[in-house]
Amino acid sequence: MTVQYAVENDELPTRSQLRTWVKAALHCDSDVTVRLVGADEGRALNRQHRGRDHATNVLTFAYPETNPLSGDIALCVPVVAREARRQRKNPQAHYAHLVVHGVLHLQGYDHEKAADARVMEMVETEIVTSLGYADPYKTKDEG
Repeated sequence: MTVQYAVENDELPTRSQLRTWVKAALHCDSDVTVRLVGADEGRALNRQHRGRDHATNVLTFAYPETNPLSGDIALCVPVVAREARRQRKNPQAHYAHLVVHGVLHLQGYDHEKAADARVMEMVETEIVTSLGYADPYKTKDEG
């Protein structure tokens, strides 16, 4: 696994944390790169690959024809930080959730249909809570 830091921030997860979170969500051998990016790179990637002209929290690029499975996960640091503050979540817990989310996408999970979203959310919750973080889909107000 490769970790790339394209930005600096005191709240960024360590390489060790990122590796732990990736491994927790993997069901197979893989070659994964996790890149932490700024708003400009996040926006450019989202525009180029999804046709959306804004930065988003996590983007996953899977290369399913490879053996072992390989892919890239881009986490947009300013978006993740803003979401964690707005949702009153621990930033590390939010990063853990988004890494798990991205790794599940690499393995073919998606959330386009409601039934698929429920399955993906259930798997994410199981993994994130096994890592010692709160259920990522419960807000502070829900307890």
